[in-house]
Amino acid sequence: MTTQLFIKPATGTLTAATFATFTILSLGTAVQAQEVGQVISRTPVYQQVSVPRQVCTQTQVTAPAQTSGAGAAMGAIAGGAIGNAIGKGEGRAIATMIGVIGGAIAGDKVEGPQAGQTQTQQTCTTQQVYENRLMGYNVVYEFAGKQYTVQWPKDPGPTIKLQITPVN
Repeated sequence: MTTQLFIKPATGTLTAATFATFTILSLGTAVQAQEVGQVISRTPVYQQVSVPRQVCTQTQVTAPAQTSGAGAAMGAIAGGAIGNAIGKGEGRAIATMIGVIGGAIAGDKVEGPQAGQTQTQQTCTTQQVYENRLMGYNVVYEFAGKQYTVQWPKDPGPTIKLQITPVN
């Protein structure tokens, strides 16, 4: 009596060549059976994938020094008062104006600039990084004197379990 069988790995993805049909001689009724194939080779399969990553850098930034303007205002008032006191007649307006301008300049210099403030500034960008990821294994195994190839999700080790099913 002749029976056809499909040999299928217990897990994994079959390639077209793996669906091999065997013709064997059998004395009784064919039933489903578990067998073991010997692994001849297993090759890891990697896929390069793009992964977005956020990369941040921190930089020290010094803010420019600024004056409050109080020194210039106080100097302008004092300079204007002095110019007004010195000037006579029509020259009083010009003396007052010169006193205001001179007093503002002198008051700003006396106040002087404040020390600049140092701050940490963070700048972030998204960059594409490529990684190699293990997708599975190409496994070549031998059963009943023939070799077969399957893709397997993990390393099967030295043997691979097979499920043998008769086909009528």
